[in-house]
Amino acid sequence: MALDEGRAGRARWHFSKESSPPSPSFAFFESDCCAPLRRGFPAHLIIKTSCQEYRGGVLVGDLCEDLCVAGTLSYQRCLYYERGKKVLQADWRGRPVVLKSKEEAFSSFQPLSLPDDAAEDGGQDFPEAELLLVVAGEVRNALGLELPNGSLGPLWPRRRGRRWLGQLATLWSLVQQEEFVLFSLLQDLSRHAPPVLGSCGHFYAVEYLAAGSPRHRALFPLDGAAGAPRGGRGQAKAISDMALSFLDMVSHFDDDFSHRLHLCDIKPENFAIRSDFTVVAIDVDMAFFEPKMREILEQNCTGDEDCNFFDCFSKCDLRAHKCGAERVNSNLQVVCDKIFRHWFSSSLRTSAVSVPLQLQLRDAVQECADPRGTSGSAPGAAPDVFWKLQRLLQATQRELQEAEK
Repeated sequence: MALDEGRAGRARWHFSKESSPPSPSFAFFESDCCAPLRRGFPAHLIIKTSCQEYRGGVLVGDLCEDLCVAGTLSYQRCLYYERGKKVLQADWRGRPVVLKSKEEAFSSFQPLSLPDDAAEDGGQDFPEAELLLVVAGEVRNALGLELPNGSLGPLWPRRRGRRWLGQLATLWSLVQQEEFVLFSLLQDLSRHAPPVLGSCGHFYAVEYLAAGSPRHRALFPLDGAAGAPRGGRGQAKAISDMALSFLDMVSHFDDDFSHRLHLCDIKPENFAIRSDFTVVAIDVDMAFFEPKMREILEQNCTGDEDCNFFDCFSKCDLRAHKCGAERVNSNLQVVCDKIFRHWFSSSLRTSAVSVPLQLQLRDAVQECADPRGTSGSAPGAAPDVFWKLQRLLQATQRELQEAEK
């Protein structure tokens, strides 16, 4: 499956009112990074200001009516508040959602520059082809991808009217947010990315899912999962389901698009699970397709440590003093190191799974996580350990099923 004209074209920018909320999921945990809001910064003023701008035609969005007029989308609490990310919990018609934006204020985004004569008539006569080129250029800057001709057409708000300038300004604020662009392009293409439910101005809404945390014994809260697994056997089954979903996500991001998607910040807090234990990447600010990844890695260096970009590593050419453009570790290695070690690499964790199988899993995770085994190799190196992990996890599930009989 490629991110091509036929598939990427199904992404949506949510300017219409037809969106309906999905089935509810379960909760994020609240971060201490919201302290500026809890210390007295009135979070509701963020919403109030956006609604004033909506009424004035400055911004638009398919969720603005619910947020600003009907009151069916209401702020609940802050989940995360730092430079580069504002995350608010909201209730949408009785269902939980998350509102996200890089900036607090709509005015903080770089405005779309139109020629003076086009701006005077609200952009009504500015050629659509030229506007599409401008937006495609911004998407290219964000993702490092040249999208095929026609792939942006279905994303475009086609109805021109008195709010057209607000539509353009809103679209421009959203395409400056790499995570929004990526989620929108993955819409309907990936079960491992949350769908964008709608937007109001620079804030976009996504599913309200359970973020992981080292505070949870299983890294992810299991109380909202199907069947609410209990006891050692139930937790072992849940962990094997999540681990297999992580492997599916790794394979999906490596192989199912025209370019590999690199995850450079892998930690429990950046993922969530649905009720069926499907793993979802809920924070992709540090996710990059191959062309952008190569651009990021290819920097000046004096040693290999200068070539580490969060969880994405390259090697330093000491003669040229330049980092290689090719990543030398992989998503799989980092998942094994940051996630699977917690589940499988300590002393025997459960009597629900046989000792030999637990030891094989521990050794396979160690083999997978050890970066020394892939130095200088391509990111898709060590396919054998992927299949070994998959076979062992499936064997674990068979053992657990047999024990239930």
